Amino acid sequence: MADKQQTIQKAVSFEGRGLHTGNKTTITFKPAPENYGRRFVRTDVENSPEIEALVENVVQNDNVDSLRGTTIQVDGVEVHTVEHVLAALVGLEIDNVRIELNANEPPIGDGSAEPFVKLLLEAGIEEQEAEREYLVVNETIDYVVEEKGIELVALPTDDYRVTVMIDYQNPALGSQHTGLFNMRKEFVKEFAPARTFCFLHEVEGLIEQGLIKGGDLDAAVVIVDRELSDADIKKLRGALNISEDITLGKTGVLNDKRFRFKNEPCRHKLLDLMGDLALTGVSIKAQILAARPGHKSNIEFARILRNLYKKQQLTRKFQDVDKKDVIFDINAIQKILPHRYPFLLVDSIVELEPGERAVGIKNVTANEPFFPGHFPGRPVMPGVLQIEAMAQVGGILLLNNETEVGKKLVFFMGIDNAKFRKTVLPGDQLVMELVMLKARRNTFKMAGKAYVKGQLVCEAEMMAIVVDK
Repeated sequence: MADKQQTIQKAVSFEGRGLHTGNKTTITFKPAPENYGRRFVRTDVENSPEIEALVENVVQNDNVDSLRGTTIQVDGVEVHTVEHVLAALVGLEIDNVRIELNANEPPIGDGSAEPFVKLLLEAGIEEQEAEREYLVVNETIDYVVEEKGIELVALPTDDYRVTVMIDYQNPALGSQHTGLFNMRKEFVKEFAPARTFCFLHEVEGLIEQGLIKGGDLDAAVVIVDRELSDADIKKLRGALNISEDITLGKTGVLNDKRFRFKNEPCRHKLLDLMGDLALTGVSIKAQILAARPGHKSNIEFARILRNLYKKQQLTRKFQDVDKKDVIFDINAIQKILPHRYPFLLVDSIVELEPGERAVGIKNVTANEPFFPGHFPGRPVMPGVLQIEAMAQVGGILLLNNETEVGKKLVFFMGIDNAKFRKTVLPGDQLVMELVMLKARRNTFKMAGKAYVKGQLVCEAEMMAIVVDK
């Protein structure tokens, strides 16, 4: 994999119809500066809003798999079916590009990523000066949906490899597997040409949902899984504006269309997975193993990887030395929090999901300055300081990679439902878990719980505001 960021040398365009919307669309790829990323730009909308290709911008939909595509949006402006475009960019290692559209969906072309790959190769790829950033997977990460037999796993490795297995109860497909092990050698010829596919019953369902208005038999491989009457065929031709004859054929594929590869459906699933995982917004170094993946599971896995990348960014920013099982040590914490002796009450951060959850440790020693006065002869950690320690962990939870910590302060706005269950004594280790409940601009509400040896000792809900110093 290249170590430098890359863009394209010149603008190139491609015209066609969107698969689901049927809208006539021109897509134009343009060079972009370093660290710009991949952004879709709706030139048909006032002020040409930009939609960064990040998982945070994916439209939430419980039925995303039935829609057969991934949609991103910002402020209600959407772009549908972005995965083939993104797969082409990942496969060619293009980091920075402006993707202009004059409608809400890229052209479907032949249902593969090949039309975009050819166009981008025509534009030429240009190396930039900035170093490429990577999400480096250093431990096993998995996502499982047991009831559907779906499993996605990321394993440590020094490059990007993807293996996919699918298993359909259909004689035309059966079980298939495929793997991409060298992107530069394999992607363009072995995976970019793999076309989208669907079952005949899915086509009928998608038509009823008002989708695949731009679909035809040249844009997808249709697997026959039911009989069609003459009336059904007539209805199908009319809905898809198909002039050619439609036959069930003898190969299990509508009109006996031939696969480009024996396992083309599985290769296309790998292509979709690459496109969806591009929404992590960063190049990945990992071995990805996927069993029965779909857009919904791909997106959920991309969220997990994106959160890992955010955590790694923060760790690299503040932590000078890598330490196993520690996100931030005391030296890193002192770069983040303004507190100092005797009021710095967090020793380390051991878990962090930026903006969602943090776990911190406070080792309570006999040398704490508050023990001589609270209480002489029977030292007990004040409950108010337990809450303060949780609040300091909460301050780190509010951190993100854009925060200029030296210019910000976090103030309490309120404490609700505070309860103290057990005393905290010298020698105890306070394990504090903070979970984000609400976040709105610069105000936040968090729930905190503190434990000693697995037993709850303190809990509270806290509101805070982030202000300039």
